[in-house]
Amino acid sequence: MNLKKLFLNHCEVEQYEINQNQLDLINYLENYYKTNFKQNFFTKIFKKDYNKLGFYLVGDVGVGKTMILNFFFNELKNRKLRLHFNEFMIEFHNYIFQNEDKENGINNFVKDLNKKAEILYFDEFQVTNIVDAMILGRLFKRIFEEKIKVIFTSNIYINDLYRDGLQRDQFIPFLKVLEKNCHQKELLISEDYRSSGNLNLERFLSPIDKSTNFIFNKYFRKITKGKKQTLKILEINGRKLPLKNYYDRVIKFEFDELCNRNLGSEDYIKISENSDFIFISNLPNFSENNSNQQQRFITLIDIIYEKKIPLMIVSEVNLDSIKSSKSMEEPFKRTISRLYELTSMNYN
Repeated sequence: MNLKKLFLNHCEVEQYEINQNQLDLINYLENYYKTNFKQNFFTKIFKKDYNKLGFYLVGDVGVGKTMILNFFFNELKNRKLRLHFNEFMIEFHNYIFQNEDKENGINNFVKDLNKKAEILYFDEFQVTNIVDAMILGRLFKRIFEEKIKVIFTSNIYINDLYRDGLQRDQFIPFLKVLEKNCHQKELLISEDYRSSGNLNLERFLSPIDKSTNFIFNKYFRKITKGKKQTLKILEINGRKLPLKNYYDRVIKFEFDELCNRNLGSEDYIKISENSDFIFISNLPNFSENNSNQQQRFITLIDIIYEKKIPLMIVSEVNLDSIKSSKSMEEPFKRTISRLYELTSMNYN
């Protein structure tokens, strides 16, 4: 695989800008590929430098991390699996719950995983759940022992994952597993490509007033023209989640319906699986007073972005002015960047 040549051609076709930092990263990925996926003379030469099974790409929002690892992942011919991390952990917990052999649950899950994929890909990786944080060290130790390759993108360095989280000391073994088994590389680029290319946010409206609500509802009527409103009932692990404003895979929500209730990633994944377009009204500004709602919103947008679902939003403040609770400042940068893309008229 001549990864650099393929990447240059990919950028030309997609009309992406190219810079030297990205090309340096492509060269490193090619060496990682040759060492971990090709058993030849090259492997022996570069064994000390590239033989780690994991690749952890860190960088600020909108610098092209996902674009590059998507390209790399798509070029791989191996058995592979790309999942949102929340989906992966839901699958893990469901597997453990449904199998009687709890003592060997992790080992059995990883062996079953190895039959499905030689490489896993987690985009925009972060950990916010204390239950997950406590189990990840043992889980990923077994994943790497099974010689499963894992690639990550994140805007958080390995050592800063789950910083200030509850019982973080129980999370440290996982960090050590990642450091031991992953190449950590940083992609440095000064501008956010997502926001710079989508300054005309026709589908992110503010403030909340008669004018923006009129535009919002007019566009909703346009998108749902010819569609019939139905009451859609989603079933999630025995729970029922009703969707009142459901029009054949177009759904309208109040912000509080989505983020001011006890909903989580399982609910948002199920919603996204039944959606082609989502409308959200009354998005508030964020502060320490509604940090729980902000955490749910971050999770929601991550899943919507992963599923490539366009959005229209009416917000208290414009996207450049929206604030954050202190604990959510770093992950919320990613949310803002993704909202630029998801609410652009160029995104359909």
